Amino acid sequence: MFQRSKGWIPGLLSKPKNPHSLEHLKYLHSLLCKNQTVTEANRSLLVETLRSISEILIWGDQNDSSVFDFFLEKNMLSFFLRYLQQKSGRFICVQLLQTLNILFENIRNETSLYYLLSNNHINSIIVHKFDFSDEEVMAYYISFLKTLSFKLNRHTIHFFYNEHTNDFALYTEAIKFFNHSEAMVRIAVRTITLNVYRVDDKAMLRYIRNRTAAPYFSNLVWFIGNHILDLDMCVRNDADHQSRDRLADLVAEHLDHLHYLNDILCLNIDALNDVLTDQILNRLLIPLYVYSLTMRKRAADRLGDRKHVSSVVSLFLLSQVFLIISYAPLVRQLAEIIFQGEISLSRKEASPEMRVREFVPPAETLEKTLESNRGRQDAADDNELPQSPSSEVFSGGEDMSSPNQNSTDEEKLLSTLGRSHRMDMPGPTSAEQGPATFSLDNRPYLEAVFNALECTENDYEALFALCLLYAMGHNEEGIHQELMDSVLMPTERCETKDHYNVLLVERLIRIINLACQHGSKVRLSTLELTIRLLKLLVYKEDQSFLQDRHLACIENARECSTQLLRNFYKSEEIFLDMFEDEYTQMINRPLNVEYLTMDASILLPPTGTPLTGIDFNKRLPCGEVERSRRVGYT
Repeated sequence: MFQRSKGWIPGLLSKPKNPHSLEHLKYLHSLLCKNQTVTEANRSLLVETLRSISEILIWGDQNDSSVFDFFLEKNMLSFFLRYLQQKSGRFICVQLLQTLNILFENIRNETSLYYLLSNNHINSIIVHKFDFSDEEVMAYYISFLKTLSFKLNRHTIHFFYNEHTNDFALYTEAIKFFNHSEAMVRIAVRTITLNVYRVDDKAMLRYIRNRTAAPYFSNLVWFIGNHILDLDMCVRNDADHQSRDRLADLVAEHLDHLHYLNDILCLNIDALNDVLTDQILNRLLIPLYVYSLTMRKRAADRLGDRKHVSSVVSLFLLSQVFLIISYAPLVRQLAEIIFQGEISLSRKEASPEMRVREFVPPAETLEKTLESNRGRQDAADDNELPQSPSSEVFSGGEDMSSPNQNSTDEEKLLSTLGRSHRMDMPGPTSAEQGPATFSLDNRPYLEAVFNALECTENDYEALFALCLLYAMGHNEEGIHQELMDSVLMPTERCETKDHYNVLLVERLIRIINLACQHGSKVRLSTLELTIRLLKLLVYKEDQSFLQDRHLACIENARECSTQLLRNFYKSEEIFLDMFEDEYTQMINRPLNVEYLTMDASILLPPTGTPLTGIDFNKRLPCGEVERSRRVGYT
């Protein structure tokens, strides 16, 4: 009658039969009270207890508010923190993080959420020194931070950002992993930062702008740049197409970076965008992407140790920039630089102000900067915009605006753009600037793009130059038509196309002529993109603006193609079937330039073997059957 039940422990409540009840939570609480020190003997019991707590709290959130009342009354989160501070091993850490992640991911009631966040235990857990060398701990920790970031809004932000102590652990701890070796961790960090930036809280955004914007964005840009150097090295060392998977991963990562940067810019937070635009332009796009366009023309003794990429990779990356980023102040300045001239980069004899446009590492790591800034009060006025080191060049100070400054005209141009990048700056219209006024003199970057259109050996560089020009012509949100008119490049926005860039059109016609020759080294994707760009320049609503001599060249190319077609028609029995298939495919699956620039395989030298798995229109034909297919498509 008075026999004790099996497993009974003095001072413990008996285990309820219903696991989803307040009594069961009380029982779990008693277990925690009796096992406040983690040992080998109770480790498994505590892991199961923590798992059960998350389960019953989720049930209580939806069914019984008294469950959360008891959880808060007994301050049960303090047990979680106490276990972490004991350094009790990975199993407890993993289970704690998993429990918290499941809990916050499934909480729906705002009151319950406020209960969980009301004390500072969650921030204490965030800043706890976990063993991040353990992949499982790292995965659950970053997942926990990401889950918390989805709960951020104007009401909950104050549980994480303390305006009085100037501390925002959720954000600062997350961005420390921006360059983690695991891709999923880096993706989670981007998600967390975007969720933070979306919260409309002026004090929090001011903290991010003043304390973290310049160090985070400068370190991020340095990381992206080194990633690009890895991509370039992969292209240089893989002429035999043996590392395509590695190259595909690198290209996909660069696309992710650009989409992330564009997502930040599209939030239209001016204070952040000013810093980010400055860092992207002056620490990455100008010194690494744009500068590399003209590397072949520079003397070997000038800046020979400057980091750069091949012109092929540079054209490819710039194409992606203009296809993805739509933030007008950034793409407009970048297009202005490519169109109008060379920005003088730092030289040994250059002034300190001119050294900012250089791909160099930040002065210190992000983690070190965050540690030095922790808890420091802001001295700047709330409305004053702190500047990164390189943004001072564009602040409109007398050093850069003075006519006596030892800088080039292009530098002054970029400085002016930096001060007025939020305004549409109309340039010369096509009516004011006739065809005879255009020249490539003093336009080294644009000249490099035009020169890449020469297909003397193959169309390796030409394809990327076409992609870049196409992308710039279709970036309607960022590049205004007046800027395109300054280089005589009409787009769909033009009412008429009387004046077009003759130099560019003649290079496009030359590509078309080469594509119609026997044994041509011009791929079908290059030909289709050439025709599309030519139509953009000279065609409007079923009306052609081509000059007679250019139209005659097009007709001649058409005759050559027709003659080749007749030869294959006579020799191939199944030619008509192939011709019909190619025509159907061309109509149903037109070239998508955005998808084309996502394909890493085009970064490798053109190949003619189908064994590589590259699409037919992105490689050269192999054998008579494929040559006949190509002629039919042409």
